[in-house]
Amino acid sequence: MSERILSISGLRGVVGNGLTPDYLTRFAAAVGTLADRGTVVLSRDGRASGEMVRHAVIAGLVATGCRVVDAGIATTPTCGVLVTHLKAAGGIQITASHNPIPWNGLKPFSAEGSVYNQAQGELLLDVLNNEKFHYVPADQLGTLELYADAAGPHIARVLKLIDANKIRQRKFKVVLDCNHGSGAVATPQFLEALGCEVIVLGGTADGQFAHTPEPLKENLTSLCDAVLKHKADAGFAQDPDADRLAIVDNTGRYIGEELTLALAADYVLARTPGPVVVNGSTSRVTADIAAKYDCPFFRSYVGEAHVCAKMKQESAILGGEGNGGVIDPKVGYVRDSYVSMAYVLAGLSDSGQTLSAWADALPQYSIVKNKITCPREQVDNACKALAAHFDSATASTGDGLRLDWEDRWVQVRASNTEPIIRVIAEAPHKEEAEKLCASAMEIVAEAVS
Repeated sequence: MSERILSISGLRGVVGNGLTPDYLTRFAAAVGTLADRGTVVLSRDGRASGEMVRHAVIAGLVATGCRVVDAGIATTPTCGVLVTHLKAAGGIQITASHNPIPWNGLKPFSAEGSVYNQAQGELLLDVLNNEKFHYVPADQLGTLELYADAAGPHIARVLKLIDANKIRQRKFKVVLDCNHGSGAVATPQFLEALGCEVIVLGGTADGQFAHTPEPLKENLTSLCDAVLKHKADAGFAQDPDADRLAIVDNTGRYIGEELTLALAADYVLARTPGPVVVNGSTSRVTADIAAKYDCPFFRSYVGEAHVCAKMKQESAILGGEGNGGVIDPKVGYVRDSYVSMAYVLAGLSDSGQTLSAWADALPQYSIVKNKITCPREQVDNACKALAAHFDSATASTGDGLRLDWEDRWVQVRASNTEPIIRVIAEAPHKEEAEKLCASAMEIVAEAVS
């Protein structure tokens, strides 16, 4: 059975089982066809399979007459920034994000430097599935060139967001866990440019993850220990393609991915009020912060493409997802761990308080996330069973099912990137959230069994 996941957001699969050179070349040829012989930026995370994938992708792009600008190992947001910096027709990031080592994938970018929207993604799938490739003759084949200092334009945009000199005066000590992902290439230099003393964990971008790559609490014990050992002001953990950020405070406490967006919102909205967009699985804490600053607040379907589309629709000044992904249009319509780090350090610099004190001052909720391996076609059964059981809640459908009460909520939906159902619950206290999530998990498991 082929282990391959294809959607408007891109392609992921197990190398050699679904993610084969011929399929990769066809996918790249579909992107190249839409680029219409224009420039396409190409970059990758540090996975060992990246070289094989890279060659297959280059073949598809060159065969459709594209000029390929290869940025080498770089973060996903760097790829998005380079697309707009070079005025390219599109881009491809080779990554499987937090999936295990045997996986890899392709994440396409539009000329706007953001992931494909619904219409663009559907057009790509039509070209791919119906083999409408625009291959060119030998005298019109595309070209390949390497791009040095790929992170330079990206870092320059992020530094414009904050008062870098003020941050440098604080001389923060930061432990950075790159976990052998693409963040290792330029993130230490980015933090050093902000005057930080940086202790790096997993600083070689070879894809040999030192721990399970998703930046969850159970996977970041080494980072928590290192923050305490080095008496650091903060610990930052990137996922393999560095578009997401999880945070450990100065006490060695994992404050997680959910508060990454909340901290950024608290800093930004206090200085520049404006609309905020998050997805339907994101904690209520960001909604509370938006209300605190009297800012419009909107929810989108889950998925970076949906968040970006809603941000553009509402002219949002900030957006993101509760998985540690912050999106600032001034840098690009893509989740960006560099933006997250910049805003956290700027907030600490301006307030003079510790990270633990700042986190404790935010509205307090407990969010619990779980998942069940399940085919996508079973999701409707899970939603119906959950709605019938919790009939007192306000139901929101369209992206799985979200059930809201006055002080808590639970959501069940199919993952966009894995063959699983995600179950997420939030309540004021951990025990309440765990109980709600466990109850929902039991109902879902029975419905899909």
